[in-house]
Amino acid sequence: MTTSRTKKTASQFAKYIGPVLQAIRELGGSGRPDEVRTLIARNLRISEAEQSETLPSGVQTRFENQVHWARFCLAKAAYIDSSQRGVWTLTERGRSLGDVTPDEVQRIVREVSEQTKPASTGAQAAVPGADAAPPVTEYREELARTLQSLPAVGFERFCQRLLRESGFQEVTITGRSGDGGIDGIGILQVNALVSFKVLFQCKKYAGSVTPTHVRDFRGAMTGRADKGIIITTGSFTSDARKEAVRDGAPPIELVDGEKLASMLEKLELGLRPRQTFEVDASFFEEFKK
Repeated sequence: MTTSRTKKTASQFAKYIGPVLQAIRELGGSGRPDEVRTLIARNLRISEAEQSETLPSGVQTRFENQVHWARFCLAKAAYIDSSQRGVWTLTERGRSLGDVTPDEVQRIVREVSEQTKPASTGAQAAVPGADAAPPVTEYREELARTLQSLPAVGFERFCQRLLRESGFQEVTITGRSGDGGIDGIGILQVNALVSFKVLFQCKKYAGSVTPTHVRDFRGAMTGRADKGIIITTGSFTSDARKEAVRDGAPPIELVDGEKLASMLEKLELGLRPRQTFEVDASFFEEFKK
């Protein structure tokens, strides 16, 4: 029998199962994690403070953590799939699912718990702690801790290397205080005739970057560059993302911890690729008949 403590723990990370499915539907059946979180925050009117609340580990916000646990449960239950590019996509099973009722959420949680419980006879279902990291992101948690352990100047040099590896030229760390948060400058050469001057800001941050940070950075870069980039180990609130692309204002590219990890994966920079496999139980079902 499931204990009351297990039920409480499960509900803490399962409360976003329905909102994740709904957000992906609204996005046309697929979406990147930051798009899904932004839409959930808007639909549920989650405050800036709640979006910015960090876990005791300091490497992720509670909101991000709980949304990712919901994604983990839905992926395990085959309602959504993830491409190698990190896009969350509804499967056929997910598309055919109607409104997600509380009973349906509990059924998904039980199904996932059955899949992940210890193999020993009579073992209780393995429901994780509410602040635990989803297994699929364990190495990203280590990466986040590693980046946050860097000194401020070290993180700036890391961002400089990342931009160079991404095709920027003449990337320079300004190193000047009182410069409106501008940490460096680079040139993005689009083709032989077109190039952009880009200013960037490095925020070694555990919580969420707010609209105020974005506005302040834009104010500092106005008239000095064609585009700006904010790179953070943390995340951006939904309002910060809206501010970055506000009509009539110079656009600012936002790179959060998740996008940062994806860039490092693609570049194989600071990460050693390792292939692994997971048993697809559904494949073997037909052979049991």
